[in-house]
Amino acid sequence: MSLTDQVATTPDTEEKLLADLEASKTLPLWKQMTKLNPPAPNPTTIPNVWKYKDVRSNLLRAGELVPAEQAERRVLMLINPARDAPYTTDTLYAGLQLVMPNETARAHRHTAFAMRFIIEGNGGFTAVHGRRIQMQQGDVILTPTWNYHDHGKDGSGPMIWLDGLDLPNFRHFPVHFVEHFNQPRYPAEDADSSTSPLVFSWSEMKARLDSAPGDWAARRYLKADGSEVSRVLGGCAERLAAGESSPSRRETTSSVYHVVAGTGYSVIGDKKFIWEKGDTFCVPSWYKYQHFADAGEPVYLYRFDDKPMIEALGFYRSEDMDAESLVTE
Repeated sequence: MSLTDQVATTPDTEEKLLADLEASKTLPLWKQMTKLNPPAPNPTTIPNVWKYKDVRSNLLRAGELVPAEQAERRVLMLINPARDAPYTTDTLYAGLQLVMPNETARAHRHTAFAMRFIIEGNGGFTAVHGRRIQMQQGDVILTPTWNYHDHGKDGSGPMIWLDGLDLPNFRHFPVHFVEHFNQPRYPAEDADSSTSPLVFSWSEMKARLDSAPGDWAARRYLKADGSEVSRVLGGCAERLAAGESSPSRRETTSSVYHVVAGTGYSVIGDKKFIWEKGDTFCVPSWYKYQHFADAGEPVYLYRFDDKPMIEALGFYRSEDMDAESLVTE
């Protein structure tokens, strides 16, 4: 028998097929069917809580050790234990930013959209494309995409806020970039925070929550026309009466919560996460979660999420949703 005949009669095997597929830069779907088509949403991030007292102390150390002009943005990123930067959840990025007195976080603009919740301090301001807005504790301030913005601080003491951006999405869509202005500050005039469409005051949101009936209330931050604040990120605030709980929820959105006031805990998945004022925690997609307020005082929570994007893409699901209603002909 010739060598040619021996090769022709050598039986083919699945192992040989797989080797040939790899060499040709193709892969068999049947080997990854469950991974690529899972039976339920499968986020890669996990729930976590970041304690404000710990993050704050290190942030203030950074204020002493890292000059603002060197840092550009002096931020401690809240990175999910199961991922690297910029993931707080699979679609959301969160970080605590610090500006010290007489500092300037120099002007730049970027593709990403930002929501900022003011945690601590007085005399801080952010200037968004020519409109300078004073920061007040509890306010939510928007930085729309591609608007030049800088931050500053007058008076004494630190200014600290929670940044929320859609940075993880740009790992999938590589279109994010930053452009720096040619001066530290973009020319700006003082704007009336009470009428600016970029500002949502905590006093107004708290009044809305307190006037709502029941032991739990949630109200979204919306534009004057009732639409979400952006096409990707949105947010809400929640109130829990002392000793009460929120409804149990499970949905395909993910969220980052910040504790505005009160103490309590959340059950996320099968774990209990204890929190107090100033703490921040995350709820990845499809984790069942419920919040519980301790006795003694009500709890107020700020949240930003990816709900506008998830709904716009048609990806929104909740555990109690009738899936058949999603079928179209």
